[in-house]
Amino acid sequence: MPYYPERKPDPYAEEQKRIAEAAAKGKRRRLILAAAFSLLIIYSGIRLAAYGADYYASRQTSQTLYELYEEPTEVPVEATPVPTAVPVTAAPVQGTPVPIPEPTESVFLQPVPYPNNPGWKISERFRKLKKKSSYIIGWLSMDALEEAVVLKDNTFFLTHDVYGKKNANGAIFADSGLNLMTRPYTIFLFGHNMKSGNMFGRLKKYKESAYYFKHRIITFDSEYEDGKYAVFAVADINTEPGTPTYYNLWSLESNRIDEREEALNKLLSRSVHANMLDVRPDEQLLVLVTCDQKETDRLVVAARRLRDGESENHLTLPVR
Repeated sequence: MPYYPERKPDPYAEEQKRIAEAAAKGKRRRLILAAAFSLLIIYSGIRLAAYGADYYASRQTSQTLYELYEEPTEVPVEATPVPTAVPVTAAPVQGTPVPIPEPTESVFLQPVPYPNNPGWKISERFRKLKKKSSYIIGWLSMDALEEAVVLKDNTFFLTHDVYGKKNANGAIFADSGLNLMTRPYTIFLFGHNMKSGNMFGRLKKYKESAYYFKHRIITFDSEYEDGKYAVFAVADINTEPGTPTYYNLWSLESNRIDEREEALNKLLSRSVHANMLDVRPDEQLLVLVTCDQKETDRLVVAARRLRDGESENHLTLPVR
């Protein structure tokens, strides 16, 4: 039987084996990363498609409701502002006019019945809107924005449209504490700061002086009366106490005249545009709020109802 001599050990065998294993391991890692990247692209594509679908559905809903809102009505309900607040003497009954007594001095704001609609007659156009969605209580118009305003709670419409359907754009909604039985002194409206400009995505443009002056009149009609408002403050605030830009938004809801005046002064001191419009604590306020860069950051655009005798081009400026 022939003799086969033992093979001489290869001094590079172990190194070659290590290199081969490393190459195989690197290949597996690249395959895993490629698969993960592919899944990320697919997921992003799905998310982008869903975002686009939500945006399209949101705009379609807005357009449908806008066309319904703009349909002519036979008997529109119009309202004009009153210069002073007056008290309501008794709890009203639906459909029964509320007598308006003589105003009296008080440290507290007094309830104000709707001047031209003391019996809470819902206007015909809002009757049509509410057939589409019972959540609708108002309509907001500003710049290119035409949106129904809904009311339920302060979370539902962050992820649902005015019909109550799931939608990432959400809807513009009023604070859940809003009471429309008398003319509210403060109306808070909330909406997403969408990159597409949808909802309150254009609100940040109010920081620009040219845009502010061009679009400082905002229309908000409730189901009981129409109203025009002039912007008097645009401010970046933080909702976390102790931060440099902290501001308590809810202080604007105080029914004490002195506390409300203090809250207004603090907001005015933070405004991007200073001394642009006279505002009093007994006036009706419309406060638009959206999120900003951080979780607790908010952008606030505050407006007051046009006074008796004012027009869009002739507003009352503060005394300097």
